[in-house]
Amino acid sequence: MTEAFDVAVVGQGIIGLAHALAAARNGLRVIIIDRTARATGASIRNFGFVTVTGQERHQMWPLAMRAKAIWAEVAPLAGIPIVQTGLVMTARRPAAAAVLEAFMATEMGEACELLTHAQLQARHPVPYQRCAAALISPHELRVEARTAVPAIAAWLRDTLGVCFAPPASVIGCAPGQVITSAGTIRAGLIFVCPGDDLNALYPDVMAAHGVTRCKLQMLRLAAPAYRLPSPVMSDLGLTRYQGYSALPEAAGLIAQVRAEQPDEVAAGIHLIAVQSEDGSLVVGDSHDYGDAPDPFLDDAIDDLIRAEFAATLGSPPPTIARWMGVYASSGQQNWFSTEVAPGVHVSVVSCGAGMSTGFAIGEQVVAGAINQKSGTGAPWRI
Repeated sequence: MTEAFDVAVVGQGIIGLAHALAAARNGLRVIIIDRTARATGASIRNFGFVTVTGQERHQMWPLAMRAKAIWAEVAPLAGIPIVQTGLVMTARRPAAAAVLEAFMATEMGEACELLTHAQLQARHPVPYQRCAAALISPHELRVEARTAVPAIAAWLRDTLGVCFAPPASVIGCAPGQVITSAGTIRAGLIFVCPGDDLNALYPDVMAAHGVTRCKLQMLRLAAPAYRLPSPVMSDLGLTRYQGYSALPEAAGLIAQVRAEQPDEVAAGIHLIAVQSEDGSLVVGDSHDYGDAPDPFLDDAIDDLIRAEFAATLGSPPPTIARWMGVYASSGQQNWFSTEVAPGVHVSVVSCGAGMSTGFAIGEQVVAGAINQKSGTGAPWRI
């Protein structure tokens, strides 16, 4: 390719698209390179749930708040329906209710409400099982990931002029160059967004940040007789989401859940139940960590997910589909972006929160890279 660009983005998952959006909004000419014609990985296999409440308090929660605002702006422009808004976090155990009370006392509880079971039932005609308390958050929004991600790509192309290279494997990057199996693309800034690809590009960077893979199982259930006004989560989520679990009040709940639900803890299960436009429910999920998780679905894990659904929302409808997701995961940090060569940055969200924080991370990383380049005083736009 003889054409040159201000910015090249490697990867067209949600993180790559977020970097491309931020660059295009800065008036830069952008190209996206991927080995496939459309996103096929973690970005389209998830709930499409932009989760704010419960994100890690100091870094991820502010990013999620900003990313939600960008989603709310971009979705109508790209023709993406907002299927659901808000969150209902139910607390079956008194210890879980104590965690919600502590959460409400932090800045993260702003605009949220804490309801009794009777108040929850009066507000929502949904068969919630008996709970000690329920947190209602207004902050979240949900899209259909399978259609939203390609819709963003199409909008970037058709409205903001972002170019998409024909599918090709990226062999390597150097300052000002992306070397692909189809030729070399010139660009002043390069953002590599590899997702869970640990070995193709910069395996030393992925290893240094402790990045491995997380396999999860998800279910689609037949449409029930009710509509969920908002996505629903349960006690298990309070033990996994850092915005709750890092609170001192969560220690007792974590110990209780480990004693009472050891199989769920071992499988990394927490409940998220969302409802699609056709009425069907997307429910999950489990978490299994390793560099090469097997590609097989486990019936026992499905049974545990359905049991947690039953404890929260009553008897689950029949399962009509099952699938596996895989995303990048690290115990060292929730995300990172590092400059591996002049003008070449590697950006990875390593906690499964790409849909929830990616737009804000892309905005932050791209702005920092532009400021750094501009500060050198040397011309960099090609």
